[in-house]
Amino acid sequence: MPSTDNKKTRIVIVGCGFGGLEAARALSDAQVDITVVDKTNHHLFQPLLYQVATAGLSAPAIAAPVRYLFRKQSNVTTLLGEVIAIDTGTRHVQLKDGPSLPYDHLIVAAGATHSYFGRDDWAPFAPGLKTLDDAFEIRRRILLAFEAAEKEPDAERRTAWLTFVVIGGGPTGVEMAGTLAEIARHTLPGEFRRIDPASARILLLEGGSRILQAMPEDLSQRAREQLEKLGVEVRLDARVTGIDGGSVEVKPGAGGDNYILATRCVVWAAGVAASPLGRQLAQALGVATDRAGRVAVEPDLSLPGHPEISVIGDLAAAKSYLKGHAPRDVPGVSPGAKQMGRAAAANILRRLAGQATQPFHYRDYGNLATIGRNAAVVDLASPVGHFKFSGYFAWLFWLFAHIYFLIGFRNRIVVLIDWASAYWSKQRYARVVTDIEPA
Repeated sequence: MPSTDNKKTRIVIVGCGFGGLEAARALSDAQVDITVVDKTNHHLFQPLLYQVATAGLSAPAIAAPVRYLFRKQSNVTTLLGEVIAIDTGTRHVQLKDGPSLPYDHLIVAAGATHSYFGRDDWAPFAPGLKTLDDAFEIRRRILLAFEAAEKEPDAERRTAWLTFVVIGGGPTGVEMAGTLAEIARHTLPGEFRRIDPASARILLLEGGSRILQAMPEDLSQRAREQLEKLGVEVRLDARVTGIDGGSVEVKPGAGGDNYILATRCVVWAAGVAASPLGRQLAQALGVATDRAGRVAVEPDLSLPGHPEISVIGDLAAAKSYLKGHAPRDVPGVSPGAKQMGRAAAANILRRLAGQATQPFHYRDYGNLATIGRNAAVVDLASPVGHFKFSGYFAWLFWLFAHIYFLIGFRNRIVVLIDWASAYWSKQRYARVVTDIEPA
């Protein structure tokens, strides 16, 4: 439990994702008592979560125990628990299975979950990818689809098992679709006797006019070309109107007729929603939220009328403020969460010192996404200029950037070895499932 020493300011951080972790680390030298609460016992490197879902990496390679991360930071207490309520009047955080935690300053970094745009009944048939449990479930469905196809005597049902649909053309969807194509074309051939895994269809459905809409249009087009070269069918202006256990209904653009895709394996990468904790907090304080449930924050990331509460990461509808420029929205990406975590911590220290807080400014270093083997796109902003490139060198840049930002030396070495092995052998060895009943 946090220290009862009243001379020290009590800071509670809800969530140990990128934002929460950076906030706690930024306060490492402060004379404060910090309590970090997370409903899992690990920090997860989400940009590589799809690699676990597609059997390229094992879970420990992209995760680190929270207690291990803070073992040398004596002003941090870590608690495994789920926050179910925040009492802003008494300044207490209530845990689901535990006591309430008092705070003087609160940083809420509870992250995001899946959004099915009001169709939560689709969730059992099209899992999203936000947690390790999600990754394990998607990996199970992918691998068991090939196993079911091997046993299926009926050609039509076998085709459905070998049809994989990824919904959403953002980075997660693009990376999932490209990796699925690699599994079918490079990893599994030769392992089955009744089916040809390379005959599997991988479809990427995007409701907009292009994939990777946060990137420049020319890089978006190159990404599409690289996906199609891998064998992915990219369908734009394709809006999903129905999902069940055996099919996906799609409404094409330009007023075409709806059509049905027979499939037994669907991955949802089309939308995210802020943690319900954010909406609950906003309603209690009368603070606005956007369509995704993100909480509107002040320029310094605090809540209106409550300077002791900061909301960061995917939970915050934050804007970037730079003198002489109009405020602009901060994207929901890991660099943004990290920068918000550091900024929120710095503003708490300023308040404790009796100084004015500073508005948050997001430094955009660009975007990158991998499509598959030797294929990626990079849109890089740097002090010396703007760079856009794709293909093999973009793939190398993506690879080393992700290794660099991984948490922990061991994880970097493990991922580097696993990737090198997969590159030369074209194999994926994290193909273990325990529940063998097809989804």
